[in-house]
Amino acid sequence: MENKILKQPSSKAVVVAAYLIIIAIVKYSASIVTPILLALFITIVCAQPIKWLKGKRVPGGMAIFIVLILVLGILFGFGEVIGRSVIQFSEDSSVYAHRLNDIMSSLFDTLRGLGMNVSLEKLEQSISPNSIMNASASFLGALGGLMSNTFLITFIIIFMLLEINSFNIKVTAITNISGGSMSYIKRIDQSIRHYLGLMTIISFITGLLIYISLMLIGVEYAILWALIAFIFNFIPNIGSILASFPAILFAMIQLGLGGALWTMGAYAAINMIIGNVVQPPIMGKGMGLSTLVVFISLIFWGYVLGTVGMFLSVPLTMVVKNVLEQKESTRWFSIILGTEKAAKEVMEQTASKLKTPI
Repeated sequence: MENKILKQPSSKAVVVAAYLIIIAIVKYSASIVTPILLALFITIVCAQPIKWLKGKRVPGGMAIFIVLILVLGILFGFGEVIGRSVIQFSEDSSVYAHRLNDIMSSLFDTLRGLGMNVSLEKLEQSISPNSIMNASASFLGALGGLMSNTFLITFIIIFMLLEINSFNIKVTAITNISGGSMSYIKRIDQSIRHYLGLMTIISFITGLLIYISLMLIGVEYAILWALIAFIFNFIPNIGSILASFPAILFAMIQLGLGGALWTMGAYAAINMIIGNVVQPPIMGKGMGLSTLVVFISLIFWGYVLGTVGMFLSVPLTMVVKNVLEQKESTRWFSIILGTEKAAKEVMEQTASKLKTPI
């Protein structure tokens, strides 16, 4: 009895150490892991239209080819839009820097007129037009960097799609060998497909509304800001807010304070409509994760995998939660990751089992 008590803490310590080692390895090899994960989740999203085409009696190979061409068109279309925008922005940067300099000079003159002379010189140096324009160019360059692994991701997607038919057979074979149930793998696949598929639709609607709004306001590079809104909408909680900053700043440079206020109002209205009207009925059953866990997972996966980890933070956490549910020893942690409603359901199930006579 004493030996068992002594072994339990040490075994738990070994499990925790193993998880920490795995996280360290993933972080160290992030440059290799991130394109594979990105390709994997894109493949999961592609599985649904492939299944639909097969249901319409399209041959399997042809269905994969059609979906692959569509994915390639989207990926290279994104790259083309970002590339052209970066080039055009670099060519016009001197004009925008001059406009920004006039705006900031007027702002600082107004502050001095109000008697706020404290540290204005240091403030002017720290947020000079050149530093802001360089930061904007770096932001667009970083966005283009997300597309730098397009060819590698494309080849991984091709091979994954070719193997998609044999995946279920392999899962069945593993189940037969182990004698256990692998149904949770299908549940993980369905939950990720549900989340990513519907988030793609929601992000597309968001980007389209942003594009129409900015075109009506008269903001240049509307397609670029709409594309940024589409991509950043996959980042939970703060993605839509981050996507609005460059567009609002650019609207101020191009159209002045009035244009910036109209742009800010358009982003706020669209995000409220999407978040409160469109997203709840479309997402339906939700992610099964608490709001706090979603935000913490954003920070955690962003630290481990970089920018791509922020985009994939929710589906990755959903995978971890489903895996933890499979063992009694780790189910408690899965409950922590879940929602209050799910925890109450577990309590009710436990109470009903205790009341059931043996």
